[in-house]
Amino acid sequence: MNTENCNQMFQFRGIIFHCSPNCCSIFVKLSSSWNGPSDHDSTVVSSVDGGNAERLPKLDGVRGGVSSVCQILESGPWGPSMENALSLCNEKPQTELVIGVLKRLKDANVALKYFRWAEAKSNQAHCPEAYNSLLMLMGRSKNYDCLEQILEEMSLAGFGPSPNTCIELVASCVKSQKLREAFDLIQSMRKFKIRPAFSAYTTLIGALSSVHEPDLMLTLFHQMQELGYEVNVHLFTTLIRVFAKEGRIDAALSLLDDLKSNSLNADIVLYNVCIDCFGKAGKVDMAWKFFHEMKVHGLMPDDVTYTSMIGVLCKANRLDEAVELFEHMELNRKVPCAYAYNTMIMGYGSAGKFQEAYDLLERQKLKGSIPSVIAYNCILTCLGKKGTVDEGLRIFEEMKRDATPNLSTYNILIDMLCKAGKLQSALEIRDSMKEAGLFPNVLTMNIMIDRLCKAQKIDEACSLFEGMDHKVCTPNAFTFCSLIDGLGRNGRVDDAYRLYEQMLDSGRVPDAIVYTSLIRNFFKCGRKDDGHKVYKEMVHMSVSPDLTLLNTYMDCVFKSGETEKGRSLFKEIKAQGFTPDVRSYSILIHGLIKAGFARETNELFFSMKEKGCVLDTLAYNTVIDGFCKSGKVNKAYQLLEEMKVKGHPPTVVTYGSVIDGLAKIDRLDEAYMLFEEAKSKGVELNVVVYSSLIDGFGKVGRIDEAYLIMEELMQKGLTPNVYTWNCLLDALVKAEEINEALVCFNSMKDLKCPPNAVTFSILINGLCRVRKFNKAFVFWQEMQKQGFKPNMITYTTMISGLAKAGNILEANGLFERFKANGGVPDAGCYNTMIEGLSISNRATEAYSLFEETRLKGCNIYTKTCVVLLDALHKADCLEQAAIVGAVLRETAKSQHASRSL
Repeated sequence: MNTENCNQMFQFRGIIFHCSPNCCSIFVKLSSSWNGPSDHDSTVVSSVDGGNAERLPKLDGVRGGVSSVCQILESGPWGPSMENALSLCNEKPQTELVIGVLKRLKDANVALKYFRWAEAKSNQAHCPEAYNSLLMLMGRSKNYDCLEQILEEMSLAGFGPSPNTCIELVASCVKSQKLREAFDLIQSMRKFKIRPAFSAYTTLIGALSSVHEPDLMLTLFHQMQELGYEVNVHLFTTLIRVFAKEGRIDAALSLLDDLKSNSLNADIVLYNVCIDCFGKAGKVDMAWKFFHEMKVHGLMPDDVTYTSMIGVLCKANRLDEAVELFEHMELNRKVPCAYAYNTMIMGYGSAGKFQEAYDLLERQKLKGSIPSVIAYNCILTCLGKKGTVDEGLRIFEEMKRDATPNLSTYNILIDMLCKAGKLQSALEIRDSMKEAGLFPNVLTMNIMIDRLCKAQKIDEACSLFEGMDHKVCTPNAFTFCSLIDGLGRNGRVDDAYRLYEQMLDSGRVPDAIVYTSLIRNFFKCGRKDDGHKVYKEMVHMSVSPDLTLLNTYMDCVFKSGETEKGRSLFKEIKAQGFTPDVRSYSILIHGLIKAGFARETNELFFSMKEKGCVLDTLAYNTVIDGFCKSGKVNKAYQLLEEMKVKGHPPTVVTYGSVIDGLAKIDRLDEAYMLFEEAKSKGVELNVVVYSSLIDGFGKVGRIDEAYLIMEELMQKGLTPNVYTWNCLLDALVKAEEINEALVCFNSMKDLKCPPNAVTFSILINGLCRVRKFNKAFVFWQEMQKQGFKPNMITYTTMISGLAKAGNILEANGLFERFKANGGVPDAGCYNTMIEGLSISNRATEAYSLFEETRLKGCNIYTKTCVVLLDALHKADCLEQAAIVGAVLRETAKSQHASRSL
């Protein structure tokens, strides 16, 4: 060995070699626990004479032993034969051999079995380095099954993992995206009184910040402080950023106070984070405070500071302040800040001040800075939001002189054109992308498919989907979701389901959004069994529902009349670990009221408020409408007043529900006062509200007021619908103003409002009421021509009218047709027909109908018996007359008895 190599130190797998010219000493040193010295530390010293042939025999022996053991361990499954082979190879494994094997193995389960076998064979506990080697292997192989057990053993032995091992374990979990496991690992170490490494904490806190887990981060942060670790400004910045982005301002401010109490000074990065995050959370004044505070502390705002503050002000619609700050930034500045220009251009665009945005582009050019593609994309995005397509295309052509359009540019244009329904132009832009050397990506296709579905151009969306080259541009979950929802909303639920199956076949697992769409659209099409089937499939696929899905499913179930199923779904929300929100309660209340369980709603409503649900306008409207429909109008009125106090202005839906509820219980003066109140507050009342008042006034015979409201409705430019006209016609008929009703009917047709079956029924009933049977029959025939099916009341009225008018043939034919079509005549209809046939000298037919009436259990009127008896005597049907006479006597006796009572 050369002299210059004397005293060289070599270290290999825990073995330290010290070489001198005359001898080579081997120091096998087992490193002690980082927590302190251990009884297991030992140093084995062996001297070997120099010479190449006999150099480092022990090292070669360890190496050979490690290779032999690893070969045995990798040869097959663990069992008695393997243990025998290991015993033959090394009866009593030495510490350095065990460590070498653990460092070379790849399977943690095999390593653990060997670890236990070696422990039993040597009859002594393993040293810290052996434990650390095992833990490192667990980290590398991402096998944490027995991790807590190993940590507990180490703790009982009086040592813990080395800092490097601790960091490696946490880093391994982080790389595998097993952040919860990493958190639990640190908690296990603390449970066993083991001190986790500083870097293990910071690594995990950094990883948790990217997945927005502020509470776990804060727990780790406080633990670091408890252990006496010195926390720095960077760590505070990481936590403050996450809490501020989550909108948890109080927690973020508390951390800032904690920073000051630790005698740490905020740096410019922290101030920039605070300005950006607090500003985006809507705390603009607080962002301003940080901006001014940093200057007080001697920190000069940089480009990031200015740009963030300008962006916050623009987003808060405080454009004048943003412009002032921008001008202050640009003052005496030779090189413009492109980011600030882009932000200011976006601010002008969002405010619709496009000329100012264009001027700023020119100003940037004059300063020697060519606007980037980002600046133009900002303008195009704002133009797209405003729907100014032509201007967007002009700017697109203009930008080509300064910047090359990128994929985002084309996507913005395609989105803009699809929203405007200009599919052909969008396809042309897509083709021009290819000419520019760019190719549509999945985002491009998603934009086009989504916009086409929303524009109800489903065939075009399907055509685009089918035309996608799945090798170049593979559809993702959003692509499938958009098309499945679009197909379902347009009633093509079977096509939507086939696409869902195609999604499964392609290896993608649908999320809750896809299942929500399928369930909603199947129920909407009246196919509730298929809707239930989809929910069961979701459960079978182990896809977790979200609250929106469960609310939607519950709403569908209630609307389909499955009240008990709806109740169970409300319980399912809690069982799934969700807290029912205001929509959950609203759906339940509305569903129960509709099913006739109005008594339960009051308790549910107060339960919802006790649970801390903050009622929004939609919730108030749902509950108010439910109370009105169940007759609890006073409670509905109270809630309307509560809405005003809580700062929720009542909408047309609110006023409409209460006005309708009051009108239905004849509290018309109160309804009209509320009607006037709504108008005074500028609420745009619709036809439904006017119709409620017309119906209410009409039913109590206040025809003049009903007419005045109809007149006001038309003066407002609203068009009465068929329900409105029917309300007025019904009021006129009940007041026997039949001629006026006919005038209204003609006005209705003049205003292009086609009558429906109810309209004809009202007029037929009214005409029969005033004995204008022939005119009624004309309307009857017109009703039939227009394809409307008369209801039982209309049939009965028309049959009775014809019979009373002496048109017994027509009446009888209509009566038979009514029964043949499944109609069930009532007592009035039967008695009218019996009388008509009797008066027309058709006694035999009248008697047959008399028998049929008795069999049906319908009452026979005294007058009917008298008329029929007379007809039977005239026709010499004495036997039948005797039966009718007996019925007449029984009827008279029962009437006498009831009068006596």
